[in-house]
Amino acid sequence: MSGTALKRLIKEYEGLLKNPPDGVLAAPISENNFFEWEAVISGPPGSPYEDGVFCATLTFPRDYPHQPPQMRFISPMFHPNIYSDGRVCISILHPPGEDPLGYELSCERWSPVQSVEKILLSVISMLSEPNDESGANLEASKKWREDREAFNKIADLTVRASLDLI
Repeated sequence: MSGTALKRLIKEYEGLLKNPPDGVLAAPISENNFFEWEAVISGPPGSPYEDGVFCATLTFPRDYPHQPPQMRFISPMFHPNIYSDGRVCISILHPPGEDPLGYELSCERWSPVQSVEKILLSVISMLSEPNDESGANLEASKKWREDREAFNKIADLTVRASLDLI
């Protein structure tokens, strides 16, 4: 199975080289291991993360694309859908099939038609429009809902930290 996964990852990497999405760079960490990638994501314009530059990793399972990768921000992030350890919690990265909690539709979860590019674009969208109903970071979710000014101040510190300004 990993041969199929490797071929798919090489093809996706070549596609990203030819036509990279705005605000994102992503590539395998090493030519010897296409199952570990680094990504650099620019904070989306108009979002609390605007002007930030955030680093993340993507770890692909050997049965990719049948199962989703895991994504984790290396840069500190204060966001409703990012756990304190940097793990990203969005539907597209949840295993395929029915949600055991009944919150997500199966069509919102991972499927083999998804791609690295779609993941990265979903994360950019998530940075602009968090889902505070399914919070991975409860403090960030609460601030996003109840005290946007306080949330934005913390997000600004996150941006400044990403640029080594604090």
